[in-house]
Amino acid sequence: MNEEYEGYTMADASFYDAMHSERTAGESFAAVERPLPDTWTKHEQDDWFVINPGTPGLPLQGWKIHASATQDNAAEVIETVWDYCVPRGIEFKFLRSKKALLARVSKYAPRGFSGKLVTIYPKDDTQCEQILTELGELLDGEPSPYILSDLRWGKGPLFVRYGAFASRYTVDESGELVDAIADPDGNLVMDRRAPVFHTPPWVTLPGFLEPHLAARNAVSIENVPYTFDRPIHFSNGGGIYVGTDKRTGKEVVLKEARPHSGLDAWGHDAVRRLEREHNVLRRLAGIPGIPEVYDLFWVGEHRFVAMEYIEGTVLSKAIVGRYPLIKPSQDEDDLASFTDWAVDVHRQVAETIDAVHERGIVYGDLHLFNIVVRDDGSTVLLDFEVAAPVEEAGRPGLGNQGFASRTMAGFDVDNYALACLRLALFLPMTNLLGLHRVKARHFAQIITDHFPVATEFLAKGVDVIVPPGTPALPNPQTERTHWSLLRDDLARAIVASATPQRTDRLFPGDPQQFGKAGHGLSYGAAGVLYALSVTGAGRYEQYEEWLLHQAANPPGGIRLGLYDGLHGVAFTLDHLGYRQQALDTVDICLRENWLELGPDLAGGLAGVGLNLLHLADRTGEPALRVAAHKAAGILAERPDDADDSGISGGQHPYAGLMRGRAGQALLLIRTYDDTGDVAYLDAAARALRQDLTRTYLRSNGVVEVSEGWRTMPYLATGSVGIGMVLDEYLARRHDEQFAETNQGIALAAESTMYILPGLTMGRAGILAYLVGRLPSDHPLVVKQIRNLAWHALPYKDGMAFPGTALLRLSMDLATGTAGVLLALGMALHHEPVHMPLLAPTRRTAPQTPAPTGTGS
Repeated sequence: MNEEYEGYTMADASFYDAMHSERTAGESFAAVERPLPDTWTKHEQDDWFVINPGTPGLPLQGWKIHASATQDNAAEVIETVWDYCVPRGIEFKFLRSKKALLARVSKYAPRGFSGKLVTIYPKDDTQCEQILTELGELLDGEPSPYILSDLRWGKGPLFVRYGAFASRYTVDESGELVDAIADPDGNLVMDRRAPVFHTPPWVTLPGFLEPHLAARNAVSIENVPYTFDRPIHFSNGGGIYVGTDKRTGKEVVLKEARPHSGLDAWGHDAVRRLEREHNVLRRLAGIPGIPEVYDLFWVGEHRFVAMEYIEGTVLSKAIVGRYPLIKPSQDEDDLASFTDWAVDVHRQVAETIDAVHERGIVYGDLHLFNIVVRDDGSTVLLDFEVAAPVEEAGRPGLGNQGFASRTMAGFDVDNYALACLRLALFLPMTNLLGLHRVKARHFAQIITDHFPVATEFLAKGVDVIVPPGTPALPNPQTERTHWSLLRDDLARAIVASATPQRTDRLFPGDPQQFGKAGHGLSYGAAGVLYALSVTGAGRYEQYEEWLLHQAANPPGGIRLGLYDGLHGVAFTLDHLGYRQQALDTVDICLRENWLELGPDLAGGLAGVGLNLLHLADRTGEPALRVAAHKAAGILAERPDDADDSGISGGQHPYAGLMRGRAGQALLLIRTYDDTGDVAYLDAAARALRQDLTRTYLRSNGVVEVSEGWRTMPYLATGSVGIGMVLDEYLARRHDEQFAETNQGIALAAESTMYILPGLTMGRAGILAYLVGRLPSDHPLVVKQIRNLAWHALPYKDGMAFPGTALLRLSMDLATGTAGVLLALGMALHHEPVHMPLLAPTRRTAPQTPAPTGTGS
C-alpha cells in the first residue's frame, strides 16, 4: 500500500507535499495570531509554530511533554497550553492547523509521531513534574489519541518521553542521518522515535512517572480467549495479528483499533470502522469468498475483532508470481495461461461483489491488496472497515487511489473498482488512473498488445472509468526518433512545476526532499538543474540563483552526501560554471565531521570521495585529492559484513550501487586509477563479492538482489547497479565469478515490465544501465525507451512521470521526470550524457602514485 507516501498526498492533488505552510495545511489555528510578551518570538518549523520565551538555559535534551487532541478539541487544547506556558516562560510548539493534525492521526500516518499536537520543553525534571501535574489537571478528561512513542500521564491527553530538545544529528549503522541525543560521554547516538515507549539505557525513569508506567503495564490479555501469535501488519489505526482461539485451537485473525486514531477522510476513527466491519461481516455471513467473523471485544481501550484466518496469497503478490512480462522473454503459452487465470480471478471477485450487493452492502474498498487467492485458486475479500449498507453509503472515507472514484457513491463505487481490476490484473499500475483517468484507454491498448485477452473484457472496464464521449487524447509517445520534441515536453513540465518562492524545495519530487534533501541531486534542485543542462534542455538563471542561495545558507541538519546533500550541490554548481561557489560548498562539508558519515554512495564516504576526486581533477586542488584518498582508505579497511543472511535491506546490510558495497567499490576503483595502488582494486573486489552474497539466481538465469520477500533489478539497491560497477572492474581486471554473474544481471534488464519509471528504482535506471553497454538503436534499448510511455502523463503543456508509489507526479532526478529526461539523454542526446560521477572512466596513468600498500 506504500503507506509512508499516503500522508504526503493530502496537501496536493498532483504532487507529494508536506503540511509546511498555510497553502498546503489549510487555515492555521487561531492561537497563531495571539500576541506575545516582549522577548518572546514565534517562528515556523516545518508544520509547527514554535513559541520561544527567548530566555537561555533550556537543556539540549531531557523529558519533554506532548499533548494530543482530536479534531474537535485541538484548538481548545492549544489555547489551554498557551495560557499555562506563556505566563510561566515555558517554551512550546504546536501544529499549525487541523489539517496538519489530521495528517498525523490519519490511518497511514507514521506511527512514531502520531497524535502529537503540542510539544512542551521543561527546563528540568522538577518543572516537568509540575507541568504534568498542573496542566494535566487543566486538561483532564479531554479526549485524545494515544501517542505510541510516549508514556501517558494519567488518562491523558499529556504524554512524556525522553528525547532531543535541539536539532542534533548523527549517522546510524546503515549510514543514514538521524536525530540524535548525547550519551553520558558526550557521544551522539540515535534519538529513537519508534512507536513504543523507550528510555535510553543511561536514563533513570523519574519517580513521578513510575505509577504511570505501572498503569501502562497493567493492561493484560490474560483473560482474552485468544493468543496473539504474530503481527502481520500495522497502521496508525492499530495492528493485525494472527492468533489462536484458546477454546478451540483454531487459528484466527485479530484486528485492533485505537480510539481517536487512524482517521479517514470523514474523521471516523479506527474503532468506529472496526465495529462497522464486525456488523457488516455478520450481515454477509455465508457468502462464498467472505471471511467468517467470531467476536468483538475490548483490551484496555483498544477494540478488537476476531475473524477467520484466510490462507493464501494477496492478489498483488500472486500477480507478480505469475506475471510473464517481468521475464526476459515470454512465449504464447505463458501469456495465454496468465490471461486465463486473470480473467477467472476477475469473474470470482465480481460474483462475490454481486452477492454482497444482493445483501444491500457496498464493499467500498476493492483493490489488489484486499483480495486473497487461495492455493486452490479461489478468491476471498478482506477488510470491510468502510463497507456500509447502500442506503448509508456515500463516497468511502478510505480508498486505494488506483481503484477509487472521487465522484461515485453506492454500488457504483464497487462497479468502478471492478472496472479498474480488469486493467490492474494485466497492468498493475492503476494508481495512475487517480491522476489521469483517460490513461485507462492507453492501458487497454498496452494490454491487448501483449496479452491474448478479449477487447470486450477490457472495454467493459474502460467504458466505466472513461465514459464514452469523453474527449480522446493521443497516447504519449517516447520514440527515439523524436528526441528533441520529447526533451522539450519533459522540460516544459519540469519548469511549469517550479516553486522558487519556497525555501524547502524548488521542484516537487519524492517526500524524502522534506528531510533536508530539497537541494540535492536525488530529490532536489541540484539533480533537476543538472538534468536540464546536460541534456540540452536549457539553463534557468532564477532557479540557479535559488540553488546558489541554498548552498551559501544551508539549514541546520542539512545532509552532506553526493546524492542526498551538499556535495551534490557542489557538483552541480561546478557543472553549471559556478566554480568558486562549488568550492565554498565543499569547504562547508569538510568543516563538518564528514569522516564519520556512512560508507555508501548516496549519502556517505563513497559519494563524497568521488566528488572530491572529481573536483580535484577539475581544480588542481591537492587538498581535495588528499581528502578523497582518506575516504577511500577508510572504505578499503572495512571488514566483511558479519551478516550472512543473503538478504539486502531492512535489518540487514544493503546491497547495490547507492546503499551497498558496489558504490563503495566504485570509489576504490577510481582511487586505484588515481594512485596505481592495486590494493584499492583488491579492496573493490572484496566489496563487490560482499554485494554478490545478497543476490539471487533465478531459474531462468536472471540475477537480482534478494530482499528476502522479493528480488530487485533496479539501479539503486538492485542488481543492475552492481552490474554497472562490475563492468568498471572487469575493464581493469578479469574475474570469472564477476563475468559470469554479469551475464545474469544483464538479463535483469531485458524485461518488458517495470512497475516504476524512475532512475534509481525504475525503468529509466534500466535504460541508463543498458546504454552503458549497448548502442542506442539496439532492440533492448529501443524497447525500454518506447515503454517509458506506459507511465507518461500530461502536465501543463508537457509530459511528466509519477514518482515512487505512483500516487503523485515527481520532477526529481531519482524518482521522477528529471531522471527520465537524463536517461533518455544518455541514450539519445548528440553529446555524452551520464549520471553524476557515474560515467565509465579509465585513467591511462596514475595522477598521484602512492606508496605500495596505501589502500590495504
